[in-house]
Amino acid sequence: MSGLRALSGKLWQALAVIVIVAGIGLGYLRYGMAHEPDPSTIVPPGVSTSTPVLTKPSSTPVGLPASAPVRIIIPAIEVNAPVVGVGDPGGVVGVPPLSDHNLAGWFAGSVTPGQNGPSLIDGHVDSVTGPSVFFSIKNLKPGDVIKVLRKDGSTVQFRVTWLQSVSKTIFPWKAVLGPTGYPALRLVTCGGPFDYLTGHYVDNIIVYAS
Repeated sequence: MSGLRALSGKLWQALAVIVIVAGIGLGYLRYGMAHEPDPSTIVPPGVSTSTPVLTKPSSTPVGLPASAPVRIIIPAIEVNAPVVGVGDPGGVVGVPPLSDHNLAGWFAGSVTPGQNGPSLIDGHVDSVTGPSVFFSIKNLKPGDVIKVLRKDGSTVQFRVTWLQSVSKTIFPWKAVLGPTGYPALRLVTCGGPFDYLTGHYVDNIIVYAS
């Protein structure tokens, strides 16, 4: 059983604390602070505030052996970025360095993309120097393609099924990292209102794909 499937209730709670403390980082230093309205805070109407009811695809693919992701390509929003491992199998969710705008992070506590279960890739939305790799994932639409290139040379293709905007204080960990029985992908970044007192966005944008 994978590390995700074995997560205990206590670990779910620990992860919830981590997302509040670390904010899933993801662009805690907002760029263009003098500009109004700031496009980073605008959530498109196609992004739901509800957590999806997850169902198996009509044609359930067979999961692949483990192989770490090395690149993510999202044609609809012109993302083509390397992926590095972040966090650890013990449940600490990490983020890629804020200094590199074109870099995504695969949470090492999740399965690798293409294995049965959800794989989590996160990325910053922006910083004081400009937009980052996941600035536009909120503009994705159901059916959009996400390709993940793996270390073994294979490419796994996912399609977006749902987009969600949710407060970091009620991050839906069970929906994001709970068992699925099929290969799934989750993209996470920051979004929504920006709290100048804390220097963090108050929400997360989550993309569900299978």
